[in-house]
Amino acid sequence: MLLGDGSPTRHLRLLTSHPVAVRVIAMEEDKALDGAPREVRELSHPLLRRQVWLECGGATLAWAESWWNQTEAEQHLQDRNLPIWLSLTQGRSELFREVDGLALVTAPWLDEGFGEQGPFWSRHYRFFRQGRELTVIREVFSPALERWLGEAPRRPLHAAS
Repeated sequence: MLLGDGSPTRHLRLLTSHPVAVRVIAMEEDKALDGAPREVRELSHPLLRRQVWLECGGATLAWAESWWNQTEAEQHLQDRNLPIWLSLTQGRSELFREVDGLALVTAPWLDEGFGEQGPFWSRHYRFFRQGRELTVIREVFSPALERWLGEAPRRPLHAAS
């Protein structure tokens, strides 16, 4: 899930045998970029930030946020409740995903949203289309996924010496 270049929403659907419900929390202009991955600076302004919970069969399995140029967002996110992957691939357009970072994250609101104590595995990546950045996405995954994927250590990864 963390390193794959496929669609996390598609993976969630395949793992759980349930459709993915997207619960939009916010979709608004973002000027401050507080805590945003550095790759967000590569997007053209003005920027829109979208935040969602991803649920399958009543279980909250991921939280995600994405940053977009506002014009691109209007073009690609016409149905706010569709997973981004579906929105971007409806016309069978070629996309390239580049994973830029992995992290263990903690926040009380994530503990509450997932109903479990952190830390939680997270990643952020960019989608490219025709050689240019389209969006930056950050995802945080619930430990409930271990039901299907097996237990995952929740400690930082260390480089081999």
